[in-house]
Amino acid sequence: MERRTIGAGALEVGAVGLGCMPMSWAYSGSRQRGDESVRAVHGALDAGSTLLDTADMYGPFTNELLVGRVLKERRADAFVSTKVGLLVGEQHIVANGRPGYVKRACDASLRRLQTDVIDLYQLHREDPEVPVEETWGAMAELVQAGKVRALGLCAVGARGGRRSGGGLHDATIGLLKRVQQVFPVSAVEAELSVWSPEALESLLPWCEARGIGFLAAMPLGNGFLTGTLTPGEGFEPDDLRARHPRFTAEMMAANQPIVVGLRRLAARHGAEVTPAQVALAWILAQGRHVIPVPGTKHERWATQNAAAAALRLTPADLAEVAGLPGARGSWD
Repeated sequence: MERRTIGAGALEVGAVGLGCMPMSWAYSGSRQRGDESVRAVHGALDAGSTLLDTADMYGPFTNELLVGRVLKERRADAFVSTKVGLLVGEQHIVANGRPGYVKRACDASLRRLQTDVIDLYQLHREDPEVPVEETWGAMAELVQAGKVRALGLCAVGARGGRRSGGGLHDATIGLLKRVQQVFPVSAVEAELSVWSPEALESLLPWCEARGIGFLAAMPLGNGFLTGTLTPGEGFEPDDLRARHPRFTAEMMAANQPIVVGLRRLAARHGAEVTPAQVALAWILAQGRHVIPVPGTKHERWATQNAAAAALRLTPADLAEVAGLPGARGSWD
């Protein structure tokens, strides 16, 4: 697989990563099976998807334990990204950016992942009760201690700018400017997909201008862009899509023209090409610093997603994607 670099440290990863969250968090709990998920991670690594993206809150903790089962055997094949800064309670999630907590959480993640170093340690969310410079400073000390190789900021869900009348990612860019004064940011993880392209406006160019890697979260629109979801089929109560405005039967039906367009492009490139691969190839075409991180718990999909790295969209293809109708329905 094509290799891409993250940050000024030129950390190399496969062009398509693997999001591990669906294996133990947020999607269809009844379908989460550890052994099947382990096979998915192995399949991704075999296909060249070296970046494994997890977090201590997924599960919580069980996702890191699952990834650790694979790392115990194949640490040299993987680039490990995990996150810190969110605590999961019975009915709520809260931020914790206290320096002491960050250091303890890192040690706990290292144990669960069965490794002595985390390649990319991301701040999951800013703690409003703690100056972000203090949190980031503690994370920088972990780099200096040899427990972490590089730092990143997770901007998924950072939508406050829209409500205040500013740009969608203005607050994130402001945060990035602050932490950059403390220690370099190697990567930013934020939503980017054919039906949620807002990061193209300011956040992605900001990262590119500074040599910061961009990890595209939810690149398949939480599964919608794969064309495998049926409007009205419904979701399990613990599935995040059961509460998302874009996943009502009405909105899924209204947004089908996007999938139809991706399917048409896929057919043009070959009978074996999928809409999901076209959606990922579109992201890869946005810049050499961009790495899509599609999530899955199935080996088949992990392998198919990895194959998107070999798909080259033409300028005409990209123009056709740009001409697809915008997504209908709020994403907030």
